[in-house]
Amino acid sequence: MWIDRREFFSWVRGGLAGAAAASLMLRDGTLRAAVPGESDPPGPHFAPKAKRAIHICLCGAMSHVDSFDHKPELIASHGRSLARPPSKDDVFFGQVGRLRKPDWEFRQRGQSGLWVSELFPHLGEMADELTVIRSMVADTGNHTPATFQENSGFRLNGFPTMGAWLSYGLGSESDDLPAFVVIPDAREFPAGGAINWTNGFLPARHQGVVVRPQGEPIDDLFPARALAPGADPAARELLADMNLRHFEAHPGEDALSARIKGYELAARMQTSVPRVVDLKGEPEETLATYGVDRPETADFGRACLIARRLMERGVRFVQLLSGGTFSSPRRNWDGHENMRQNHGQEALRIDRPVAGLLGDLRRRGMLDDTLVLFTTEFGRTPFAQSGADVVGPGRDHNQHGFSVWMAGAGLKHGIAHGSTDEIGWKAAESPVTWPDFHATVLHLLGIDHQKLTYYHNGIRRRLTNVHGEVVRPILA
Repeated sequence: MWIDRREFFSWVRGGLAGAAAASLMLRDGTLRAAVPGESDPPGPHFAPKAKRAIHICLCGAMSHVDSFDHKPELIASHGRSLARPPSKDDVFFGQVGRLRKPDWEFRQRGQSGLWVSELFPHLGEMADELTVIRSMVADTGNHTPATFQENSGFRLNGFPTMGAWLSYGLGSESDDLPAFVVIPDAREFPAGGAINWTNGFLPARHQGVVVRPQGEPIDDLFPARALAPGADPAARELLADMNLRHFEAHPGEDALSARIKGYELAARMQTSVPRVVDLKGEPEETLATYGVDRPETADFGRACLIARRLMERGVRFVQLLSGGTFSSPRRNWDGHENMRQNHGQEALRIDRPVAGLLGDLRRRGMLDDTLVLFTTEFGRTPFAQSGADVVGPGRDHNQHGFSVWMAGAGLKHGIAHGSTDEIGWKAAESPVTWPDFHATVLHLLGIDHQKLTYYHNGIRRRLTNVHGEVVRPILA
């Protein structure tokens, strides 16, 4: 029997069975077409290899020639001048010193023989799980627009980030947790703050929700003072009735719809979030695996373990941030002054936790349907940032060639794709752009990047703009 829209919503409002049916239909996307401003469920478009993803984002730019891109020629050429001096457009700060060998020794790791330096000794033990892309290129060497491009595909502010697109395209598998969660560095937020996890022009409920690894996980999640018995349920019932009446009087308002849904989700999160961030039930062995028991790794270890627990509970996309603003002393990966000091400090914080996360996901069988991403906005130069006749201790920005890695579902493991030139300056073989990277991530999650779109200001927008090719050589 067919019923029209008005009859359907009258049935939903008037009975428990109808409300339950509506809830299930909203979860699987059947009712999404009835939500103002949205189309039918965008995805998945085909059977996914991965159901969820964790994105570890290194703020400040990690040096590829000190970590995942072994260059014997750079080591042999230490102290020499470049054969061809770079142009002004090639170097961000314009200070071109002599070629500079890595501060950490490289070794081949695991059965795959993948080259990983001593900067990441614990990650090196997980080399057979890694899929390294050594030929990444970015459109800019300026931190802020490069970070925007890394997260949203665009160098300008205001475009949805990858996590927001996945929230919109796939939704959450959880009723009491958001689809997109952000765990910032325990020391401080990154430059730009919430811009880094914005929903842009997508409906407001797709913005990332910040969960802190220390202290109060979410601001204002609980009342400032104790409530009288029965007051909370009564207040929620009254609020729900007022919201429904207000929404009926103002149909089609996305901000209002998002706020109502946000309040409803927040109420459920009062129970779910404390369970997720409470690690008391985790075995001591697991805590040690993530480095939670060590002062230098405790913060990021907690973040990685919370990410795994969020994944287990149906969260679609978790972003972990390593590094904050560009303060002094630096609390990110921006190694201008002293690479050994800067990268040594930042790698110590994350190496054991990230390796622990990969190992724990593998032991639990979760890496078979989880994607782990490890990215940085660009790389660093193979020559020192100093005077022309000096081998200084720091490195400049390098957008022309750098490394990222992926791990998990649907990938060939223990391989390196593409390459930079003999000294690690510019991508030389199989360059990969951010649209290519994003298209590949979406593909692994069952989404055709050309079909995941949203109509905004007369344009059918997408994460990859009008670019992007799936990097098929890295797919299993």
